[in-house]
This record gives sequence, C-alpha cells and structure tokens, in this order.
Amino acid sequence: MIEVVASMARGPVFLAGELMECLITFTNPMSHLSTSATSEMLAWASAQIHCQFHASESRVALPVQGIKQDVQAESDTVLIPSRDSYNEMVPADGPPSFRGQSVKYVYKLTIGCQRVNSPIKLLRVPFRVLPLFPQDEEVSPLNPFLEEDEASRRDARPLERALDMLMVTTSRRYPHMFNITNIRGKVAKFCIFKTVYRLGEEVIGTFNFSEGDIPCLQYSVSLQSEEEIQTQYQRRPGQAVSVTGHGRHLESCLHTASSHFSLPVPLNVTPGFSTDIVSLRWRLHFEFVTAREPMEPPTVLPNQSEVTVWTGAEQVDVDTFSWDLPIKVLPTNPALASYVSQFTGTNSINI
Repeated sequence: MIEVVASMARGPVFLAGELMECLITFTNPMSHLSTSATSEMLAWASAQIHCQFHASESRVALPVQGIKQDVQAESDTVLIPSRDSYNEMVPADGPPSFRGQSVKYVYKLTIGCQRVNSPIKLLRVPFRVLPLFPQDEEVSPLNPFLEEDEASRRDARPLERALDMLMVTTSRRYPHMFNITNIRGKVAKFCIFKTVYRLGEEVIGTFNFSEGDIPCLQYSVSLQSEEEIQTQYQRRPGQAVSVTGHGRHLESCLHTASSHFSLPVPLNVTPGFSTDIVSLRWRLHFEFVTAREPMEPPTVLPNQSEVTVWTGAEQVDVDTFSWDLPIKVLPTNPALASYVSQFTGTNSINI
C-alpha cells in the first residue's frame, strides 16, 4: 500500500492567473517486519487542474456536446516526483468558482497514480478560484530609489499587483446622493460613500427622512446577486434573471429623522463576472412603505409632568415601491477567503 497526500500549503483559494503549488507526498508505510521484497513501487503519477461545468437543462440551452464539460489547463501537467511539489498556473481566462441556480463552475486538482500491477486511482483536491481583477493602470507608488532589477521583480508579481489595484479601487470614497421619490413626492435623501466593494466588506448607507415630504413607515435593503444567462443560451426568449439574496436589513422609521444600514458582503460568495454563457451582477434592492396622507408626530406640551403614551394609527393607507442600485463586488485576498472556505486544501488516498 502507498499513501498519497496532497496539500495546498497556502490555502484552497486562488486568483485566476495565480501560480498554484501543491505538495504531493508518496509514502510506503511499511512495518518494522517488512523487507525490501514487500515494498511497493509507484509506476507513475500525473496531476492536472480541471474546471467542471454544469448547466441546468431547464434554464440553459447548450450546443449538442452536452451540459457537462471538463476544461483542462493547457500546459504540461505531468508530475515529476523529484520536484517535491506540483506547480501549475490557474488559467487567467477561466471562469471563477460559482454555484448558481442555472450554472456551476467547480475546480479541482486531479492526481492520477498507479502502483505496479494495480489499478489506477484518482485523488481529487477541490479548490476555489476568484476572478482576476483587471489591471489597467499602475497603482503601486513608484520609488525612484529602487534598483532596476528590484523594480522588474515587483512588476513580475501579478498577485501583488492585482491586490494593490483591488485595495486602491475599493478604498476610493466620495458621497453618492440620491433623492428617493414616488408619485406623491419626496420620501428621503439617501447617501452611500462608494459603490465598489470587495468580499468581506460592509455596505453602509444612510437615509435622511427629515428632507422628505411623504412619511415613510418602513424600509428594507437587500444585498442581491443577479445571474443572467446570455441571450444565445437562454432556454426561452426573455428568460427571467435569477436573483439570490445575501442579507437584508428591515427597519420601521415613522417619524424618524435619519437612519442607516450595514450589510456585510459574505466572503464565500462569488464576485461579479461574465462568461460566454452567464453573467453575475450585484445590486442593492430597496423597498419602501409610505403613507398616502400626512401623519402628525406625537406632541408633548411644555412643562407636562404626566406620562404620555402615544398609540399608532390602527389603519393607514399606504403605497409601496422599490428601487435597485447597481454595485460592484470584487474579489479579496485569497488568503483571507481561505478562512471561510469549505475546502481544506488537503486530501489523501491509499493505492
């Protein structure tokens, strides 16, 4: 028997285009009574990255080759045991890991191996891929005191450059102001300081109801993702977009001057991306319940000593309306996302 153990030391989450390294060890756990005659011999071993694609037959119309495909890395993936570890570049143009209602992209490292005169065994190590953030400008501060070779080494680190760009883009803040209105007039003023977030950040917004003409009784804010199949692959013309909620804030706000909400972007969701088959977008979905008639707030007379109890109206004629605000959700540092990953990055098998 030979034990095969595969371990991704840095964790099971990677950016597309990043170099993945996996330590693969082969051990022959012989007892002290064993001899060289009872030792096992490894005939061969091979490792390869696979992206497995699944599509819902009721939602996606794919070409005749079927709805289940394997996408393999286009490079030499034969494992050479003397190197001690397996290195492979995660395809930069591949889709991210995604488990949607219509489409799924699942990544795994597949290790095939065989003992002499024994059947072939496969060891699979699942991992997660985050989409590569586009790098269309220089974001790292230039240092004129760097030596040329050191500067070139910095430029050769795509992961560091991508993370620098990510931090700069998601750190830009300036107030975006919106007037919330319906057919009867102004309800509130809404302020949000940015519309681009990375995984793990909190979406924070504030409402100013004192500037409104229409009483707002209640509002809710939901963080949602929209999964849309590209037109040529839709099963039915005008097929509806699949919406998934990832958090909701609900608050009663009658006679409230101001209010705010905070919605965390989970670390385990998929950032926005687009492929030939599907696109994923993010938005904030707002719902408001407003009164049709003015509602006077409770009053307290000057120098009033007795306790006053205010009872809300038993019946109020209301209007409801909704509003969607598109936002962008970008990836985060893969090491941070590894903390909440369902994968361990380590797996083993006996052959």
